[in-house]
Amino acid sequence: MRNPSQPALWPTLKRLLAYGSPWRKSIIKAVIMLWVASAAEVSGPALISYFIDHLVAEKQLPLAMIGGLAAAYILLQGLAALLHYTQALLFNEAAVGVVQQLRTDVMDAALRQPVSAFDTQPVGQLISRVTNDTEVIRDLYVTVVATVLRSAALIGAMLVAMFSLNWRMALVAIVIFPAVLVVMLIYQRLSTPIVRRVRSYLADINDGFNEAVNGMGVIQQFRQQMRFGKKLADASEAHYDARMQTLKLEGFLLRPLLSLFSALILCGLLFQFGYAGNGAIEVGVLYAFISYLGRLNEPLIQLTTQQSMLQQAVVAGERVFELMDCQQQHYGPDNQPLASGRIDVSELSFAYRDGQNVLRDINLQAPAKSFIALVGHTGSGKSTLANLLMGYYPWSQGEIRLDGRPLESLSHSVLRKGVAMVQQDPVVMAESLYMNVTLGRDISEERVWQALETVQLADLVRSMPEGIHTQLGEQGNTLSVGQKQLLALARVLVDTPEILILDEATANIDSGTEQAIGHALSALRQRTTLVVIAHRLSTITQADTILVLHRGQAVESGRHEALLAKRGRYWQMYQLQLAGEELASSSYEESAVM
Repeated sequence: MRNPSQPALWPTLKRLLAYGSPWRKSIIKAVIMLWVASAAEVSGPALISYFIDHLVAEKQLPLAMIGGLAAAYILLQGLAALLHYTQALLFNEAAVGVVQQLRTDVMDAALRQPVSAFDTQPVGQLISRVTNDTEVIRDLYVTVVATVLRSAALIGAMLVAMFSLNWRMALVAIVIFPAVLVVMLIYQRLSTPIVRRVRSYLADINDGFNEAVNGMGVIQQFRQQMRFGKKLADASEAHYDARMQTLKLEGFLLRPLLSLFSALILCGLLFQFGYAGNGAIEVGVLYAFISYLGRLNEPLIQLTTQQSMLQQAVVAGERVFELMDCQQQHYGPDNQPLASGRIDVSELSFAYRDGQNVLRDINLQAPAKSFIALVGHTGSGKSTLANLLMGYYPWSQGEIRLDGRPLESLSHSVLRKGVAMVQQDPVVMAESLYMNVTLGRDISEERVWQALETVQLADLVRSMPEGIHTQLGEQGNTLSVGQKQLLALARVLVDTPEILILDEATANIDSGTEQAIGHALSALRQRTTLVVIAHRLSTITQADTILVLHRGQAVESGRHEALLAKRGRYWQMYQLQLAGEELASSSYEESAVM
C-alpha cells in the first residue's frame, strides 16, 4: 500500500509530460517514424521466411528473385536505421527544450520564494533541484519516452507479423506479456523508495560541497578538513549504497527473469512445432517466430529497465514541482509610487518561529526626509525590524505603513523602487563593476561615476584595467570588505529611493571614508528618509529619532541629547563606547612610544 505522504506517480508524470506540448509536432513526427522503422525492421524476418518456405523448400532459386529479396531486405534495414536516427534527433530537440523551460520555471520559482524560505533551506538542495533533477527529467524524454514508444511500436509490429504468419504460435508467444507485467509491478513497488533516497543523498552531497567551498577559510583555519571530508564521504557512501541497491534489484528482476521467460516461450514454440505434424508449421515460419522472439526479448527488457529511469525522473519531478509549488513572496496590488518616505509602525510583533517573538509591540513614527537610528545590543531585533520594513517577512501582529499605506498592499515594483537597503555584508556579482552598480537598471555611466565619487571609490575604479567595465571576481573577491560596502552604497545612490536603510553599512571602512560618506548621507537626507542601524553611536548623534531596542522591545526613544540626559540604557551604551575608544587610543599611543 502506498504511503499517503508520498505523491502518486501518475500526476507528477502527467505534469512532466505536459511540458512537451510545445514540441507536440516534433514528437508526433518522431512517433510516426518509429512505427515506420519498426515495420521495416519486422519485414526482414518475414522476407527470410518467404525465402525459406517458397524458394529453398521448393528448390527454386531464381537469381532475380533472390536479388530482389536481398535488395528489399537491405533497403528496409537502411530505412529503419535512417528513421531511428532522425527520430532520435527530434526527441533530443524536444528534451532540450523541455529542460530549458523547466529550469527557467524552477529558477523563477526559487527567485520568487519568500526570504524566509532561504533561512532554513540549504543552498545545495536548491542547486541540486535546478541542475541534477532537471537533467534527470531530460532523460525522461531522451531515453524513457523514446524507448517506450520505440519498444511499443516494435512489439506492435511484431505481434501483427506473428498473427499474420500463424495465430496459434502467436498465442503461445504472447504468454510472456502477463509475466513481464508482474515483474514490472514488483520492480516499481520495490524501486521507488530506493530511488527517492538516491535523489536525496545526491542533494546532500551537493549541499556538503557548497558548504565546504563557501566556508573553506574557516575549515582550514580550525583544521576541520578531516571532519568535513568524513561528512562528504558518508554522504557519498550512502548514495553509493542506494545506487547499488537499485542495480542489484535490476540485475535480479529484469534481464535474468525476462531471459528465462523468453527461453520458456521458445521451448513452447518448439514443442508446438514438433507435435503439429508434418507440414502444419513451415520451417520458415518457425524461423520467423524464433527471430521475432529474440527481438521481442530486447524491447521487453528495455521497457522494464526504463522503469528505473522513469522512477528517477518522477522523483526528480516531485522535488522540482515541490519547489515550484511553494508559497511565493507576497506583494500587494497598489502600483502607486511612494510620494514620500514617511514610516509608521504600530504595535508591531514578529516571530521567526511560533511562540518566540523577536519583536514585541514596536511603535515608530518617522516623518518624510527624517533620520532614524536603530541601536541596541546584538540580538535586540534591529536587523529584523529593517527586514520587515523591506517587506521580506510577514508579521504576526501590528501594522507597518509607508507613505500612509499598508506595506503589504504595495506592489513588488513600488516596494523595491521605494525602499532600499545597504547591508553589512553585501552581495557582489561576478560581473563588471558597472553591472554591479546598475544591476540591470537603465542608468548612464555618468551617474555611476557620480555615485562612485560620492562613496570615495572613483580613484580605485580609475586604476582598474577597464575602469567601470572591469570584471569583478566571484563574490567580488578582488575587492576588500569595505570596498564591497561602498559599492553597495553606490547602488542606491544612482537611483535614490524614498526610504534608505543602512544596516551597519559603514562598519568596515576607515574613519576618513566614513566621514566623507557621512557628508554624502547628510546631503541625501534632503531627498530620502534614512533608517540607520549602527553599533558606533558616534555616527548617529545627529539623528532625528534614536530608537533603542533591548530583547525585542523598544525601551527608549528620542534625540541623542535627550537620551543621554535620561541616563538610561542608551547612556550606558554610549559611556561604554567612549571608555572603549579611550582605552584603544591609550593602547595605540603606548605601542607607538615603545
